[in-house]
Amino acid sequence: MRMQTRLCEMQHKEIVNLKDGAVLGFVDDILISTGTAQVESLIVCGRPRLFGLLGKQADLVIPWQSIQTIGEDTILVSVDSLPAQAAPRRSFSWKKWRDFWGA
Repeated sequence: MRMQTRLCEMQHKEIVNLKDGAVLGFVDDILISTGTAQVESLIVCGRPRLFGLLGKQADLVIPWQSIQTIGEDTILVSVDSLPAQAAPRRSFSWKKWRDFWGA
């Protein structure tokens, strides 16, 4: 059975790993091959560390082949380990904060 869905609908679905029951997050983006027009992977953006002041964790990249089921509210995947995209590193500087607050 074929199913159609929109990106905005996918973003409200929670991703759960069947291997360990971990909730991985929600779909933030989709990687599409421009050559074949096929979806290659789902991307879950990394969580901010210390409210974003220390940057964020790496984004999770879930290969399309790892998806077992796309349900009404949940996407079930089966992965042992996930490749992560490198998150941009933001250096923390107390000098920037002192300058910001005028100290």
